[in-house]
Amino acid sequence: MSNESLANLMTETRRFAPPAEVTAAANVTAAAYEAAAEDRLEYWAEQARRLSWEQEPTETLDWSNPPFAKWFADGRLNVAYNCVDRHVEAGNGDRVAIHFEGEPGDSRAITYAELQREVSQAAHALTELGVATGDRVAIYMPMIPEAVIAMLACARIGAPHSVVFGAFSADALATRIEDADARVVITSDGGYRRGAPSALKPAVDEALTRPGAARVRNVLVVRRTGQDVPWTEGRDLWWHETVGRQPEEHTPEAFDAEHPLFILYTSGTTGKPKGILHTTGGYLTQVAYTHHAVFDLKPETDVYWCTADIGWVTGHSYIVYGPLANGATEVLYEGTPNTPHNGRWWEIVEKYGVTLLYTAPTAIRTCMKWGDDVPAGFNLSSLRVLGSVGEPINPEAWVWYREHIGGGRTPVVDTWWQTETGAMMISPLPGVTLAKPGSAQTPLPGISATVVDDDGNEVANGSGGYLTLTEPWPSMLRTIWGDDQRFLDTYWSRFEGRYFAGDGAKKDADGDIWLLGRVDDVMLVSGHNISTTEVESALVSHPRIAEAAVVGATDPQTTQAICAFVILRGGAPQEEGLVEELRAHVSKELGPIAKPKRILAVDELPKTRSGKIMRRLLRDIAENRELGDVTTLTDPAVMDLIQSKLPSAPSED
Repeated sequence: MSNESLANLMTETRRFAPPAEVTAAANVTAAAYEAAAEDRLEYWAEQARRLSWEQEPTETLDWSNPPFAKWFADGRLNVAYNCVDRHVEAGNGDRVAIHFEGEPGDSRAITYAELQREVSQAAHALTELGVATGDRVAIYMPMIPEAVIAMLACARIGAPHSVVFGAFSADALATRIEDADARVVITSDGGYRRGAPSALKPAVDEALTRPGAARVRNVLVVRRTGQDVPWTEGRDLWWHETVGRQPEEHTPEAFDAEHPLFILYTSGTTGKPKGILHTTGGYLTQVAYTHHAVFDLKPETDVYWCTADIGWVTGHSYIVYGPLANGATEVLYEGTPNTPHNGRWWEIVEKYGVTLLYTAPTAIRTCMKWGDDVPAGFNLSSLRVLGSVGEPINPEAWVWYREHIGGGRTPVVDTWWQTETGAMMISPLPGVTLAKPGSAQTPLPGISATVVDDDGNEVANGSGGYLTLTEPWPSMLRTIWGDDQRFLDTYWSRFEGRYFAGDGAKKDADGDIWLLGRVDDVMLVSGHNISTTEVESALVSHPRIAEAAVVGATDPQTTQAICAFVILRGGAPQEEGLVEELRAHVSKELGPIAKPKRILAVDELPKTRSGKIMRRLLRDIAENRELGDVTTLTDPAVMDLIQSKLPSAPSED
């Protein structure tokens, strides 16, 4: 969307008032903004009191060595206790914690008492395997209850987990195992995806042949699909045998609030994934509070469903830690939204009486494409708050979501946050905000954010620039695992004293914030950050490719589509089938999410005299725009050559 069209849209946007019944019973009211503005640190100290601490913190924030923050540093707590045991002790052991819905149609309801027993058994099993406080555990799982149980078991014994998205390749898994120096991997024989079993264990076996991952001692395997899987005696162990024979009671140990909770890898512009480190007390404080506030959660009556995958930060914060810390009842679904039919999601909403739904704009646009009649065939009247996450939501999708899923009555909370921020940062509040379709609107109480220009000066209302965070927040990343300097260079060097992670934004006439997507060389594809460098490296690893340049082009379905320009080795002609071969190669190297939508073989790439590839010009071509300034190119005529090779239509799945 151009700046001009966005400005017009912001002027013409219809406002949606919150329903009176939501406002009347809202968990968080407009007074929260005033309280946070008056004393921001005391506001966060109050939110920390929502948790159960073995040792209450006396200091809220230590900012003596910025940007290395310490929140509630003298406090001690156990995350798993907060997410499970305390609800059982409060008399809510019979409350359903997780309604599991398998893609084939199998289901299971797990109460908090049952969750406590299974997490305790898994914690004992990890200890038996030699996992000690501070040791890292890699988790490579489908969307099944054991994935949640494994994460909570790690938290219970103070072993930071590194969850790897189950569709990532063996190479990607090996890289993450090596960087975190994980000694135990928890996986599954497979999961169900698009109507068929999809194997996971073979990718683990392949990953562990890599030298950097060879230090793994044990692989704990959940039997989900019953597929035959390779087996290494002495290393590989069945979950049901190893975990199932453990004691059902386990005493959790309290850890310092700054004890590492998890490492989660996200793409970086250097091509090497960044291990984002989150710690315990501040992270749990903010995810629990924001889940309570932004979804207006009533744990006694609500049924919450976040459709994200456990392998992304949304799954960490708003499937596992936030909802369970609040004692919520939630849905965990294994499969895709169109298996076995396009209405599967809405069937699940109807079945469980889902009241709070959190999903991605990409998914919403896909459902729009399938037609209004699909959700109309199901009873969605239980829904009372809808959320979106992962990327800016276009106003058309926002309105469709509210009208066709929310029955024209539900608030829609469009949330902005990142793997690095750990929790929601900018969002409407469902009982307070006069909502604007397409805008995340305002920082949440206790959060300080603004839009600045190239020089770091705050822009006026109606202008655009870079989204920055101006004060530390409890769930902020503490560093990049093993690389403090990269942490400083990546997030704190662009604007002095301010956090910046690459998103552009505009402020409208009211000062509300509209996100514009990435401004660097990290692409946002279906809510997931993909590095251009990683995809380029994968392409060049193919024997036919000499050089590659990758850009993200605006795409109505996935926010950005990966477009690649490649030079063939030896100037060989492009053979039939090469494009699909290259797409399959990238999928194998990095996973299906990184597969380019378009690949164009060219004779040359646009480069400056210093040898830098001018990706903005390639982006102009990919988006069919008029070319920008080409005067800095070594050979401006190369752009004509590239344009002459453009196909009439992009390659698609």
